[in-house]
Amino acid sequence: MATIAEVAASIFDQGYNCSQSVFTAFATQFGLDEKTALKLASPFGGGVARRGELCGAVAGALMALGLVHGADKPAGKEEIYRLSQEFMRRFEEKNGSILCRTLIDFDISTPAGHQAAVERGVFKTICPGLVRDAAGIVQALLEPES
Repeated sequence: MATIAEVAASIFDQGYNCSQSVFTAFATQFGLDEKTALKLASPFGGGVARRGELCGAVAGALMALGLVHGADKPAGKEEIYRLSQEFMRRFEEKNGSILCRTLIDFDISTPAGHQAAVERGVFKTICPGLVRDAAGIVQALLEPES
């Protein structure tokens, strides 16, 4: 049976962005249909609409955490903030940043920067590992404490 990180990587390999890949791998486990999950996460790829900001894998992971532990009342946000901060700490510790442009070392907010990143192959060499890392960290955070 495939791990959640492998499921996320497989979704990414089909051509979906980092955010879609991580979020959808979890969303379908927690009652959200695949089509809706893919649509919801679609704007967050490329560091939020290819701006190179928050890594799409991080955005998808945060959405997954929110789906499972998010607040549905104004006073209930502390737990999701704690989990989200812990996720970002672990991801940044492992990868050095949570910013897309830093992680891939290209400014993809410009056509020239995006083309250079494509030519260098970063979306095939760097991003799959980020997707796997994000999904693995979320999985660890969702596992019940022993």
